[in-house]
Amino acid sequence: MKFSVLTTLGALTVASAVQVNPLPAPRNITWGSSGPIRVQELKLEHQSAIVTSAWNRAWKSITTLQWVPAAVEAPISSYPAFPTSTPNAKRATPEAPAVRSVQVHIADHHADLQHGVDESYTLEVSQHVPAIRITAKTPWGALHAFTTLQQLVISDGKGGLIIEQPVKIQDAPLYPHRGIMIDTGRNFISVRKILEQIDGLALSKLNVLHWHLDDAQSWPMEMRSYPEMTKDAYSPREIYTENDMRRVVAYARARGVRVIPEVDIPGHSASGWQQVDPQIVTCTNSWWSNDVWEHHTAVEPNPGQLDIIYNKTYEVVENVYQDLSRIFSDSFFHVGADELQANCYNFSSHVMDWFAEDPSRTYNDLAQYWIDHAVPIFRGVENRRIMMWEDIVLSTENAHDVPKDIVMQSWNNGLENIKKLTSAGYDTVVSSADFMYLDCGHGGFVTNDPRYNEQSNPDGSVNFNYGGNGGSWCAPYKTWQRIYDYDFTTNLTASEVKHVIGAEAPLWSEQVDDINISNELWPRAAALGELVWSGNRDKNGHKRTNQLTQRLLNFREYLVANGVLANALVPKWCLKNPHGCDLYQNQTAIA
Repeated sequence: MKFSVLTTLGALTVASAVQVNPLPAPRNITWGSSGPIRVQELKLEHQSAIVTSAWNRAWKSITTLQWVPAAVEAPISSYPAFPTSTPNAKRATPEAPAVRSVQVHIADHHADLQHGVDESYTLEVSQHVPAIRITAKTPWGALHAFTTLQQLVISDGKGGLIIEQPVKIQDAPLYPHRGIMIDTGRNFISVRKILEQIDGLALSKLNVLHWHLDDAQSWPMEMRSYPEMTKDAYSPREIYTENDMRRVVAYARARGVRVIPEVDIPGHSASGWQQVDPQIVTCTNSWWSNDVWEHHTAVEPNPGQLDIIYNKTYEVVENVYQDLSRIFSDSFFHVGADELQANCYNFSSHVMDWFAEDPSRTYNDLAQYWIDHAVPIFRGVENRRIMMWEDIVLSTENAHDVPKDIVMQSWNNGLENIKKLTSAGYDTVVSSADFMYLDCGHGGFVTNDPRYNEQSNPDGSVNFNYGGNGGSWCAPYKTWQRIYDYDFTTNLTASEVKHVIGAEAPLWSEQVDDINISNELWPRAAALGELVWSGNRDKNGHKRTNQLTQRLLNFREYLVANGVLANALVPKWCLKNPHGCDLYQNQTAIA
């Protein structure tokens, strides 16, 4: 058996004749050249409930789909000639070697699915061994190996299954935190569609579902302590019962995906809380005043923030937090802390009295009051680590002293804010709006907006529909190339780089519900999946965006085949004709 090395960080060699091109690209993959290997009914040689269940799902997918890759990579030697055809897969003969089992060896069967768990694996298919051999430090690495294997085993076109060449893979993620954020507060997303997104996460080797549960507009979660909070759900049909939430957590865990809940406080808080005690929230009956900015109370309708000075606020926050902590088992819990609007607190008699007691107090002191009184509540759950949006540290109304063990999620000002957070010693999750916000570029959702009443194409200024809160403030639309080409550790020192623990692509739901959530997330989030799993550069430091092209186009078809309704990226002609739709014929145009 002859092997020719192809690391996905290097150049295409023998694999140019191989249709299989898994996403995310493994850190190291070596293809043989001795011909196809037949895959017969694979028996799992392993005893572990979670691994066995995962294998049963993977094998069912393999045998049901009888997958045939839809896109292939053209040989490098064909550049810069215009590609007009793609290589055909070799077909196995009856005499070809066959594999009949999957041997899985795991070092630590008891490793929990928490931040930093080892997700590495090796996978080998040999011409001389009638078994697929997988080794992993933990069950979660084995699950990733199964996900890769699902893309390696394809139809032979005659009712059988093959792996086109012997293959060796050594694989592990670059970052421990790799995910998406979905928002079920602005519009309700059904459990069925949430589970669909988890399927996409698992197939992409993304391991975090950040669930922004509520917002000022609605409270969809059933609470043991305060059943009345769901009076502010959109309807009795748009509520997550405790069983619903536990189902999502269990479904995700079985697929190697952590669920990190977010209750966004003290900002973005009206619905639900007001049903417990109207004094807990302030400015809920104000006009949000985007038209008179000096009086504004919220960045979007509807206003509402928790009253930071009212004592009962903390009693209710603690009970809600404890209720949700019994449901969500992850060691991370996100508690918001973004976009506090100072004018909202002009409506609170408690805050105004507090300011009157000491005229030297500022809104920064008010934010610090929240940190001093709320963080001890959040620390009350054993082995719990808190996440917050960066605003609590970097906004105008920031707190003076935010504990450094709180994970910051960076969404504004791109590299500048990542640098500020990591240099200050905060572990940081990157979600820069200019690169990773998946809801951007669709225009604004607020109505009665005169900026659209223009009889010429807008020029992008705040006076027209591309700018301001009434337009798409974070336009343009973030394409998969925009996401994949983001080098978010640029200009960081070595010690600062260590504080970047990963990235998330958020999808805020002002214009998203069950109908389009999968289209908006996929396959763009899969580009992020590769970025944070194996990176966007080859071993020589060159961008491999063009190598991702066919891999991602094929993966989009694979997502759809697996029931994840991913959006089309190109005319299908581009998928069938590698690089025929490139803007530049020069394949080194992206450096």
